[in-house]
Amino acid sequence: MSLHGTDAYRNADGTLPALVARAVAAARAHGFPYSCRPEQGRLLRLLAGGAPRGIAETGTGCGVGLAWLASGAPPGTRLVSVERDAERARAARQVFHDHPEVEILHGDWRRVGEHGPYDLLVLDGGGQAKGDGVADPARLLTPGGTLVVDDFTPAATWPPRFDGAPDHPRLHWLEHPALHATELRLAPDLGVIVGTHWPRRP
Repeated sequence: MSLHGTDAYRNADGTLPALVARAVAAARAHGFPYSCRPEQGRLLRLLAGGAPRGIAETGTGCGVGLAWLASGAPPGTRLVSVERDAERARAARQVFHDHPEVEILHGDWRRVGEHGPYDLLVLDGGGQAKGDGVADPARLLTPGGTLVVDDFTPAATWPPRFDGAPDHPRLHWLEHPALHATELRLAPDLGVIVGTHWPRRP
């Protein structure tokens, strides 16, 4: 979830993949302001190219981030996204009505676990699953699979802090024992954590 994410596409419509433009139009029509920003979307599109079997996303919104993923995924890759708001889930399904490889579930983010493990997992949706310790990369990712946790404000110190206290959600992923993770700054006000799951040897 990116504050004012939908507005970030105001001058970009002519340069977007067709599916992304369709999803942005749906977000505008439904008054949904929190779409995946273009900086995030370009990264997701690139990462999707390395996911030959399965991709999952939490927090579909109206499907903008999912459209970036679908635009970069190889043929035959299955994409699953979950949205807790039923109306937004319906709007997103309309965006992907002619894309049988895309399935949009309604419910809690944990529903992505029904179809894993995945080559690429994007944890999104306003903080869902970001630092509660429940989203287990060892269970949800294939060996070598990639995790993206987005919509962080870039860290200015180490260890990272948020509102004067240790930033535990960020540290949870950066120090997760099942991941090799780092933070990437996509814009002055936007950071993501990207991690690769390599099972630890006993």
